[in-house]
Amino acid sequence: MKSTPFTEKHLSLGAKMHEFAGYNMPIEYSGIIDEHLTVCHAVGVFDVSHMGEFWVKGPQALAFLQKVTSNDVAALTPGKVQYTCFPNEKGGIVDDLLVYRYEDEKYLLVVNASNIEKDWNWCVSHNSEGAILENASDRIAQLAVQGPKAIDALQKLTDINLSNIPYYTFKHGAFAGVPDVIISCTGYTGAGGFELYFYPEDAMKVWDAVFEAGSEFGIKPIGLGARDTLRLEMGFCLYGNDLDDSTSPIEAGLGWITKFVDGKNFINRRALEKQKKEGTTCKLIGFEMVDRGIPRKGYGLYNTHGIEIGVVTSGTMSPMRKIGIGMGYVIPAYSKVGTEICVDMRGRKLKAVVVKPPFRK
Repeated sequence: MKSTPFTEKHLSLGAKMHEFAGYNMPIEYSGIIDEHLTVCHAVGVFDVSHMGEFWVKGPQALAFLQKVTSNDVAALTPGKVQYTCFPNEKGGIVDDLLVYRYEDEKYLLVVNASNIEKDWNWCVSHNSEGAILENASDRIAQLAVQGPKAIDALQKLTDINLSNIPYYTFKHGAFAGVPDVIISCTGYTGAGGFELYFYPEDAMKVWDAVFEAGSEFGIKPIGLGARDTLRLEMGFCLYGNDLDDSTSPIEAGLGWITKFVDGKNFINRRALEKQKKEGTTCKLIGFEMVDRGIPRKGYGLYNTHGIEIGVVTSGTMSPMRKIGIGMGYVIPAYSKVGTEICVDMRGRKLKAVVVKPPFRK
């Protein structure tokens, strides 16, 4: 397994470790529920150094990105971040990702850890424009500092006014005495906070400074287990569960990142435009349990007459709501908010209702 610059720290703190995307990663420290609530109410730190980062540079950078991503990259100005996806030729999604416009003719793509090699090969094989591509995944470390107290803790460590970094924007500069840190107001928790990008050799300096600055706010290290429950409470998709090579962005409710603007002839545009106009055969929904039970990936979804209508893609017990919540694909006729459905849990059909995420308000 690969290590991040923080692996020895995780081990010394007694984290429960497990392989994820080829990396030895912390799953939990004090427990998923405790860590989840820490992020919702205070501040927590995730090691997300396993994520992939690609630089796209040069005069053809924009033309390349307009072709391979679904969102309108031309709408970005320097300092802005955009959520998007790589559509494939079959109507599915290669990966979902973030695009940072760093400066003119220079962009940073942040991709899922499990898809780094796949995404890199995809970009290289579709780079007929001649953009300059650089896989910097092994040369960038990343911490996500999330929660309502994150801004108070991190402001101690930089002269950059963090209050002047709106959601989905970023700045770069000195942080904790380290130069050229990217400070991004993004995240995968819905609890607010920032993601920090820096060179691996500065990793422990940044880690120690962040934990010292956050000590008065009850800062804790957080594992991937709570990262999953936090993103699910917000209704954020996870690639490999709610998105994959066979699910289209239209089916997944990601029409808002699929821009059919003039001059943007992205991969599989024609088919996705047809889907948006004519509808799809399935649709991603959020649901919460009425009966007591915890939905899990792969459980069948049924209508109230016992006819199968879909499948669960993500599910958990909500630490904040104390009820079972989930996401899944269903026949569009059953996607309306308020529709009663059933989840098959080992042969028992338990009642649930379709809701509009986020589950945590």
